[in-house]
Amino acid sequence: MFSNFTLFTNLNRLALLIFITGFSLAIYIHHSIDKTWLEQRYVYEIFQTSQGKDAYIYNGQEIEINQVVPYQSSPLNQQHLNQLNQAPTLKQQWVMDDSQSLFLLKPAFHYGFWSLLPAFITIALCLITREPLTALFGGIVVGALMLGNYDLTDSVIIPNLASQGAAGLLLLYLWLLGGLLGIWSKTGAAQAFAHYMTENYVKGPRSAKLISWFMGILFFQGGTMSTVLVGTTVRPLADKAKVSHEEMSYIVDSTASPIAAVIAFNAWPAYVQALIFVPGVSFLATESDRIAFFFSSVPFSFYGILAVLGTLLLSLNITTFAGKRIRAAQHRALTTGELDAPNAKPLSAKELQRCEVPKGYHSHHLEFILPLITLVATAVITFVVFESPKINWAFGAALLLSAFIALGKGMSLMDLIDGFGNGLKGVVVASVILMLAVIIGTISKEIGGGLYLVSQLGEQLPFWTLPVILQLITMVIAFSTGTSWGTYAIAFPLAMPLAWAVCQSQGLANPEIFMMVCFATVLNGSVYGDQCSPISDTTILSSMTTGCDLMDHVKSQIVPATFAAATAALLWTACVYFFA
Repeated sequence: MFSNFTLFTNLNRLALLIFITGFSLAIYIHHSIDKTWLEQRYVYEIFQTSQGKDAYIYNGQEIEINQVVPYQSSPLNQQHLNQLNQAPTLKQQWVMDDSQSLFLLKPAFHYGFWSLLPAFITIALCLITREPLTALFGGIVVGALMLGNYDLTDSVIIPNLASQGAAGLLLLYLWLLGGLLGIWSKTGAAQAFAHYMTENYVKGPRSAKLISWFMGILFFQGGTMSTVLVGTTVRPLADKAKVSHEEMSYIVDSTASPIAAVIAFNAWPAYVQALIFVPGVSFLATESDRIAFFFSSVPFSFYGILAVLGTLLLSLNITTFAGKRIRAAQHRALTTGELDAPNAKPLSAKELQRCEVPKGYHSHHLEFILPLITLVATAVITFVVFESPKINWAFGAALLLSAFIALGKGMSLMDLIDGFGNGLKGVVVASVILMLAVIIGTISKEIGGGLYLVSQLGEQLPFWTLPVILQLITMVIAFSTGTSWGTYAIAFPLAMPLAWAVCQSQGLANPEIFMMVCFATVLNGSVYGDQCSPISDTTILSSMTTGCDLMDHVKSQIVPATFAAATAALLWTACVYFFA
């Protein structure tokens, strides 16, 4: 007991020392380190309005281009930015180059390797304290001080929480998801579903994991929706079958974004294609060309393929590549029935772990299945109609249907509201963690850690080393920021022109194959970093929906994920060396 207390005290002291060091360095950086400004190009599909004006679509809205200047005269081109000793006055400007191509210029900056400090502080505190709330807050403080924002509440936290994206996350994960889980807990729907599946399909841990894996493949939209949908669906049957929470969170997380990169009939190609235009490259000239390029590159998504195969092997109880933590978790669950490690702090609160069905209310598995079908159907239909799934509509429809079924079967409104409230309480801590993760991601992007890493590359690299270097850099960016899509926005506009320059300067025989491999490394490296990051929304949600301790999930998942990433790196290198 005494030794444990001493260890706990020493870890707290180390965490405090790291925070104070980061705090001091942040102030020093803001006052003493000069910003390095970089030109950022954004390419959009330009069209003519009915009035004959150039316009483009951004966030679903048509925006007219009112003023265009020659690229060479823009104060935001790299030549002018190199001469700056203060922030540029313009935030963005439309320009036209010598080939008559239109693109949007925006300035961005970094502090050199110091730009990685907030991410380093956050991840270090997370690993030491195993407490993500304080770790994320520490990273936010350090990042805000680097930017000179000393008013954390009014200048940093409130503006970020007031954004449309943050409000959408709160609506979805606190109100809709929390309310749905609470009603399912109150009606006993999840337990009834688990009992039905156990009686008819699930005969033990292996079949429970196989069903979980299959559902992860089935919902191949990727990202938070797949994570939440699969996690909430499979947890009751997996808990009943005594599958450890570390195994379940790994299966859920590793069949979310990885499968979306392989079965890419989702929103990913439409988003990514806007980031990979390279002037003069014929197979990336138009939007349809770039989407076709995305799908042609899918066979090179080695990490996504291997990650999904790794979870299949685990589902079949083949743990050769799973790492000792997952093997230990599996052994613990089988021998003791304990689904969590000792001293674990699951993100899912006790309100969602117990079932308090009102006296006289009879649960039925269809109370779980029908809302789930409604959720999936709404997401699919809105994806077909609007080209993007309306996730809030999907979860809102499932929530309303669950409530109406409960009321129709005789549950009192008071009991229903009580279940809804318990659901909100059950996810409030995870929702706060999610909000802080969004804020630290925004700050990390503004400080420019990703820009710094990518800017270190040069065109004189041996061509066969570039794919792995791009993979490593995007892994670090995504791990540091907790977002794969944010990493795409940073890395693709820099990596694709660089890959083409290497093709041209070194005279590669098959440049399109080389570009496909480099594209796949950025796509997959970002997925790996996002998947393994303790500040990623999908990592947090995988832990929350499966009831796992966040850091237990991170530490157990990183071994099989890294094995898949290392194998993918070898395959990418072999492809470009022998075929490009």
